[in-house]
Parts: sequence; structure tokens; C-alpha cells
Amino acid sequence: MSHSSPVRVIVLGGGFGGLAFCREMNDPRFAVTLIDRQNHHLFQPLLYQVATGGLSVPEIAQPIRSILRGRKNVTVLMEEVLRIDPAARRVELTERSLEYDILVIAIGVRTGYFGHAEWEQHAPGLKTLEDALRIRESALGCFERAESGTDGPERGRLLTSVVVGGGPTGVEMAGALAELSRKVMARDFRRIRPEESKVVLIEAGPRLLPMFDEKLSDYTRSKLEAMGVTVKLNTPVENITAGAVTAGGETISAATIVWAAGVEAGPVSRSAGLPVDRSGRLQVLPDLSLPGYPEIFAVGDIAVLTDVKGQRVPGVCPAAIQMGRHVAKLLRNEVRHREKYLAPMERPGFAYFDKGSMATIGRNAAVAQTGYMKARGFIAWLMWLFIHLLFLVGFRSRVFVFLQWVYSYCTWRRGARILIRK
Repeated sequence: MSHSSPVRVIVLGGGFGGLAFCREMNDPRFAVTLIDRQNHHLFQPLLYQVATGGLSVPEIAQPIRSILRGRKNVTVLMEEVLRIDPAARRVELTERSLEYDILVIAIGVRTGYFGHAEWEQHAPGLKTLEDALRIRESALGCFERAESGTDGPERGRLLTSVVVGGGPTGVEMAGALAELSRKVMARDFRRIRPEESKVVLIEAGPRLLPMFDEKLSDYTRSKLEAMGVTVKLNTPVENITAGAVTAGGETISAATIVWAAGVEAGPVSRSAGLPVDRSGRLQVLPDLSLPGYPEIFAVGDIAVLTDVKGQRVPGVCPAAIQMGRHVAKLLRNEVRHREKYLAPMERPGFAYFDKGSMATIGRNAAVAQTGYMKARGFIAWLMWLFIHLLFLVGFRSRVFVFLQWVYSYCTWRRGARILIRK
């Protein structure tokens, strides 16, 4: 690294990890360039509420430039990354290439279909705004078509939704769809009866929320079933076609299918011959750098890591934020050390502080777990509301989301249910 000119740092991705790194790097000795194919930071944990009409897009997305406007040493580029060239220390974009001294890869992961890419056209995941809006168009549009007079099997298909995957995203999506169909829509439509609508949650494993305590998993299942969700455990999906899911030897006709069962890395992580696992995620050293490339770091969901305490770091936003801050602090200290001692610094390993896990099931119902503390029901639901408001970027977003939640809670109405005919 040269001391006469700023250290050139390229950050790939404006998610939680990349953003935390940039916000921590308010240091003129570093010239930071953040590259993302979108111009906004997305609060993914609340995407399911956009998909079910509970929140609108501006409430969970904010322009990256606006978030980082106070960081004068950070430049934001809205471009697509094609390839990383570690040997030349260069990142190739669609129109040009940029050289770096330090590279921070924070590109996250995308929905993975376990080798069945053809299922994607019938069962969108829930990783992007496009995914959420596609699901919303499908779910709300099906109710409109059912109200228009369709009878028989087609009516049943229109009023049936299937969610694949019993993790937090699947549980939250299934609960929100159940409330949408059984409570919200039933009050606004005249010909649709609540008992006609069906939500099916399919999980290949023996229980929902496998990362939680078994009692919390059992509570989640019983609560979802009380809301009208049909839960199918030990039922791996065998095929997905247009309007149908085959699982456990049974074919379920459904107009809305949501995939919440797996993730994988995009092609960029594989483009440079860097060490990756089977899903394409980058395998990093304890300091979050890549083996053989001390100038390249990976943070967030794209990184596979067991930290210095021996715990596997999960792909959640608190972990990504902590990883981004760790790399920023490491780099700042490294430059100070070189300036003072003219020698390299021994890098500290990353230690993840586990703040726990939580998932909302529906109105007044959630589960939370951290260490030996476990909570469920209304208290856990309040905890979930507070934590998610806390992690939302921007004061305006917090206020609008809070007001929308209060409105929905008091009226059983969803304020973001506008459909645009194409």
C-alpha cells in the first residue's frame, strides 16, 4: 500500500456488509468505491411484507448514495460486475475495469434451487424487490380473478398458495399469506369465503425452524396450523411446474408458489478461481481475507466462516454488519501500524457476537432465541418489531414502517395492495 496516495478500496455490493464497511471507513487515507447493480440498499428481512401488501417499496429500500452522502471518501457506482481478476487486482464491469489495492466482496447470495433452475420461473424466491413484487402480483391477482366468477378446480387453484421451505423466511411468508387470505381479503371481497383459501407450507426436514429450540419449532407449527396453514414436514419437493407442486408423492395445484428453501452464490464468486464451497460461497480465513489473497476480503452471506470462538457464522444481517465493521477497523489499524512501525501487523480474527434468532409467525405471535433465553408469543412479537425497526436504515423508513404497522394492526388492512395491469 502506498502512503503518498489513498488506498484504493473497491466494495462489491451495497447490502448490510458492504454498507457497514463503507459507513465505518470515514478515513481520507482510503478512497472507497462501492459498486452495486442496483441504486438502493434493500432491507431483505421485510421483503415478505412487500410481497403480501403490508409495506410498499420505499419503506424498505433507500438509495445508497443518500445513505453514504456524509462519507466524502466513498464513491458509489451503479454498474454490473462481470469478473474479478485477482492476479491483476482488477474488477471488470460492463463498460470498464477498475484496479484496486483492497477488494471487499459483499455481493450476498441469491435463491438456490438445488440443481433445478427450471423451477425458478414457476416459484420465485424472496431475495429482491422484483421477487417480492412478482409474488404480490400473483397473490393479489389470483384473488381478483377468483372474485370475478371462476368456479370449480380453477377457483381452488387460484385460492391456494404453496411456500417451500420451513426456515424463518418460509414461516413468515406462510403466516403473512394466511393472514392476507383469511383476514384482510375476506373483509374486502364479497364472493370469497375465508375457508376457501389455502396456504400450504412444505418442509423437507422433520421440523420447522431447525435452528431454534424444538419447543419453539413445535409452537410455530401449532400457531401456523391455528391460522389455517397446512404444514407438511418430511416432505421433499420432487417437481414444480406452472401452477403445481409435487411433494411427497402428492401434487398440489396452486397459483402462487414461493421458494424459500435454499441459497447459492452468483457467478461472480466463481469467476476468479477463488476458494468456494459447493454453493459457490467464498471460504475465508479467520480475519475474513481469502487464502492466498490478503488484499481480498469477503463479508456477509457470501462468506463461509467458523470464527475464532469456533462457532459457524450464520447468514443473517447482524453477522454481515459485524463482518463489515471488522474489516474496516482491521484496515484502518493496519495502515496506522505500517505508518508507525514500518512493518506488517498481525491481523486479529473475527469473533461473531450472536444476538440471537427470531421469526414472526403472525399477529401477536413470534419466536425468539438468544443463548439460554427463549421467548414466544406476544413478547417475542414485540421484540421482533423493535429489532427490525432498529435495523432499518434511515429515520424516515422507521417512522413510516411503524405507522404502517400500527395502521394494519388496528384495522386489519394492508396499505400496499395496488395492482397495475400490463
